[in-house]
Amino acid sequence: MAKKRLQTKRTRQGSIAVLVSISLVMLIAMVAFAVDFGWIFKVRTDMQRSADAAALAAVQDLIPAVDGSQDLNSARAAVRNYVRSNLKNASFKVVDDDIQIGRYDPSQIYSNVTLLNSGTLDAVRVTLRRDGAINPRVALFFARALGIMDANVTVTATAVLQKPTLLIPGAKILPIAIHADVWNGQDLGDTWSVYGDGRIEDEYGHEIPGNWGSVDIGATSNSTSDLVDQILNGLRQDDLDDLYADERILQDAHINGSEKMWVQSDTGFSAGMKSAIRDIQGLERLVPIYAQVRGASGNNVEFQIVSWGVVTVVDSRWHGGKHSYIQVQKSYMYDGHLGTQPNSLSNSLDTPGVITGAFSSPVLVE
Repeated sequence: MAKKRLQTKRTRQGSIAVLVSISLVMLIAMVAFAVDFGWIFKVRTDMQRSADAAALAAVQDLIPAVDGSQDLNSARAAVRNYVRSNLKNASFKVVDDDIQIGRYDPSQIYSNVTLLNSGTLDAVRVTLRRDGAINPRVALFFARALGIMDANVTVTATAVLQKPTLLIPGAKILPIAIHADVWNGQDLGDTWSVYGDGRIEDEYGHEIPGNWGSVDIGATSNSTSDLVDQILNGLRQDDLDDLYADERILQDAHINGSEKMWVQSDTGFSAGMKSAIRDIQGLERLVPIYAQVRGASGNNVEFQIVSWGVVTVVDSRWHGGKHSYIQVQKSYMYDGHLGTQPNSLSNSLDTPGVITGAFSSPVLVE
């Protein structure tokens, strides 16, 4: 009887040993899975962060030159530089096929982000791979005990340059109004001179007396120091407050490029602007474009601003009212102090309300 009990005890001990062994294997497998999954997650996160940063940086290199050309090689180089810097891996490879450059199609945002190959390119899609073909797969640790040596990790990020519609404080402006017909008659890269004694007409075609120069984007009687501050430092919150208080704009947070706005005029170009204009020579600025004027003469004249455009300040001359001019060139620009309305990403620079030629802060769309 005692012998039978001893045999039963040994049988139970053997069964427990088998169960413990199986449990240990399962426990090791779970530890391996947890540790290696955490490692893969970290690698993926680092790669995704690098892809995001590279796409956001590279897309800014797509800002066109004055002639409309775009340096795609510069954008590709920016991708590689940002990826290697962020990953701290100088040998990480990003092939050309994994740097897609195109034009964003917002109609596909809820199904599949599509990049078009026509028009002004404004999007960069970056794909980073550790798949064993381009870069080594991600080596694992504990999973090796189960015969799983490595894992494949691939991430993608797409950034788009926004087409702004809003001017917010800091937006780089040149407070000199240009007639819509003159603006529309210029091609990209064209250069022309805006004279301080420019001839203007009212809505009936009658010439309005006065030497026309700058406009007051803000208070109805901006001083020369105000104009200089705007030229050098951009739109100010005080300007928006004044426009809003005078019911010329609907909100005090921005100027909406799709909304018409009346502003007061100044006769001639003040000599006090000379230094500021010369300081921004070669730089891009936003100019208001007007369609109508009202008033009889002098500083009573107002301009109806209907849109905004981008110019580069090329040159200027300061020799009295009839001979002073500012030479500008129709251009492109990037300005982070421009905004977009919610859900208003556009794939066209010609969309109504979009500030012609301007791009603002890029955004990730995938």
